[in-house]
Amino acid sequence: MTKRTGGRIGTRALAVDNTGFAIRCSAGILALSAAVFAFAARAQDATIITSHGISTFGELKYPADFKHLDYVNPDAPKGGEISEWAPGGFDSMNPYSVKGRAGALASLPYESILAGTADEIGAAYCLLCSTMEYPEDRSWVIFNLRPEVRFADGSPMTAEDVVFSYNTFLTKGLTDFRTVFGEQVQSAEALDAHRVKFTFKPGIPTRDLPSDVGGLPILSKAQYEANKLDLEESSLTPFLGTGPYALDKMVNGTTLIYKRNPDYWGRDLPINIGTANFDTIRIEYFADSTAAFEAFKAGAYTFRNENSSKSWATAYDFPTIASGQVVKAELPDGTKANGQAFLFNLRREKFQDPRVREALGMMFNFEWSDQTLFYGLYARINSIWENSWLAATGVPAPEEVALLQPLVDEGLLPASILTDEAVMPPSSGTNQLDRGNLRKASALLDEAGWIVGDDGIRRNAKGEVLRVEFLNDNPSFDRVITPYVDNLKSLGVDAVLTNVDQAQMESRTRPPSYDFDIITGNARGGYISGSELKQYYGSETADVSAFNLMGLKSPAVDKMIGVVMAAKTNDELTVATRAMDRVLRAERFWVPQWFKNVHTVAYYDQYEHPETLPPYDLGELSIWWADPDKAAALKAAGVLK
Repeated sequence: MTKRTGGRIGTRALAVDNTGFAIRCSAGILALSAAVFAFAARAQDATIITSHGISTFGELKYPADFKHLDYVNPDAPKGGEISEWAPGGFDSMNPYSVKGRAGALASLPYESILAGTADEIGAAYCLLCSTMEYPEDRSWVIFNLRPEVRFADGSPMTAEDVVFSYNTFLTKGLTDFRTVFGEQVQSAEALDAHRVKFTFKPGIPTRDLPSDVGGLPILSKAQYEANKLDLEESSLTPFLGTGPYALDKMVNGTTLIYKRNPDYWGRDLPINIGTANFDTIRIEYFADSTAAFEAFKAGAYTFRNENSSKSWATAYDFPTIASGQVVKAELPDGTKANGQAFLFNLRREKFQDPRVREALGMMFNFEWSDQTLFYGLYARINSIWENSWLAATGVPAPEEVALLQPLVDEGLLPASILTDEAVMPPSSGTNQLDRGNLRKASALLDEAGWIVGDDGIRRNAKGEVLRVEFLNDNPSFDRVITPYVDNLKSLGVDAVLTNVDQAQMESRTRPPSYDFDIITGNARGGYISGSELKQYYGSETADVSAFNLMGLKSPAVDKMIGVVMAAKTNDELTVATRAMDRVLRAERFWVPQWFKNVHTVAYYDQYEHPETLPPYDLGELSIWWADPDKAAALKAAGVLK
């Protein structure tokens, strides 16, 4: 069971997907871009690099004259439709505001200057630009924009649109994004109609900044102003983008249809060959997962990425599975785990003591949950960077100690972090309530001053009850949270589960309210982490961030973010990220949940995909394609509506 908690992230942590519906699409909306390539093109006082892209460390995989990405079918036919589902409803088509609930795939129409690929880490290639120029120290970058770029209405995109988009996101975007970019970018200026320059502030790490600004979604200044749009406000009027798809139809908050633009300006670019193959992408909304599953069986939509282990193990026994008209498949997933976890609201006084957080975390029995509820399909998340080489393991290596020692010397970390193994969630027995963990958790709460009274409830010296509320908007999670609540009650905690609708969930978890105790969310991290860590974990954005929901404010974490951002080689970044992981896990702001390293998908047998899928994206909306003969056969058989 994977909780769909959101994450349409355009530029690192720029966009909020208010749908809680994460669909990964490799055509220009991956979050894998980061920073550096290049061979020097000319040398003056400083070496200026001109390139078709940028890679954080080393060289780009694809040369300037590449024909297409390795993982696509360059001859994939165009046509047909793919449809998926989303929960609840929507009341906005603005994916860049915390107001309202944006429609699924609301950021699909927007492209950025640079685009990532699904088979590289830390690479970004020119999309809206033909080349980019930057000095070796990356103190500035110039993007040479393609004059042929057009918005969906046929109007040309110019450097003025790029500068306008940057300034709009800087003044109207998410508060934490504004804070971080405001510290990094000194100026954005149009040098001419098709050249735009970003200059970065001195004295800050610039490793990622060219790709960061290159990942900014580009909006049409003319359309924005003509329609009096506001990036901060909820609106059903979409912004105008340059991408291959645009919103075609919207039905009463229940259906969204995106249509491929046959005149899309970039259809013949090598980076786009074999992508954007469907004529239409349709999203159908349902009140809950049960209704959505029944609708899938009835042919109301055609592709399902199953996130319920129970359904995957027990419910795929309907007739079209037996006939082969619906394909059930497990496809490899090489991505890092998503950091799904129960998150504590550290703004609440009762969670300030790490012993309390540790004790509460001990009462979640993953092993019992996996065998009893999840049919053994999941592995435990232990690290922010789980399922990658960046996860901290065992005791810190000498290189990690060298980074952690100054923080210990400053009194920001205990000396034990230099010698102890990385914090791991506790193992539990086969019974729902592990009595060994119960005893350890009881001792921790006693030490923290939460004493059990005659009524079996824990109170502090002020007489306040230790009460924790799990806020949940996903009914399928009740079966996971209820046993956890029961275990906490055995500990003397007044634990309750409160179910709310999605609108209430957003209202209570968004800034500035943060009105919750514990929610299910994500502890985020990238393969090549940089300034976005300030949005995820930085003290300066903790009370305004849509990502640092737990409100973490840790001087040690703040300093480690700076260390990660300053890493100049891949080896340095790996060591710094592992040390960062070690420090974050020691904060115990989360109770890690679970992940699986395969995509569990079901779809009507009318789709094809490349024989070898890329490691970092399923890509069903981008690199898969429709077989018209199979689609016709399914419709003739009456299995599709």
